[in-house]
Amino acid sequence: MQFIWFSLWFTLIHIGAYILAGLLAFRISRDLYNGQQRLLDFITDMAEGGESTRVKKLFLPAQLLRGVLMSLVLYPVVSLLGDISFGARFAFFFGLMFVYTDFAGAVPFPHNIEGWVYMRAQYLRKDRLWKLYFEIIIYSLLFAGLAAWLLF
Repeated sequence: MQFIWFSLWFTLIHIGAYILAGLLAFRISRDLYNGQQRLLDFITDMAEGGESTRVKKLFLPAQLLRGVLMSLVLYPVVSLLGDISFGARFAFFFGLMFVYTDFAGAVPFPHNIEGWVYMRAQYLRKDRLWKLYFEIIIYSLLFAGLAAWLLF
């Protein structure tokens, strides 16, 4: 039962942090995602009705699946996480979300290591990359704080 509760709370924290970070970041990063001249032209244009509708339909199921899957791989260390300090748990969850799921992730994106290696220069515009970092850092901080506090 402990693992079910862990997965439930982990998933809810993930979704909440993901939505809040996205809303905060979108205010400054709209130009990355919307319009013909957007930097990230390889992903859905949120300004187009049909594409936006598809994203809205898949958003919650996708985040539920992500949250559950991320929680499942932590089952072997759940008891260890309960035995360490809040600060250590915070650092663990921040590193997990920022480093493992983003910065050192295996899928190339303009602001991660794989992206620097494999993406075309047109996507590696330094004047816009800080917007991507802002979103993932906000998400990682929110997630780490809530997970370190509420999961244990």
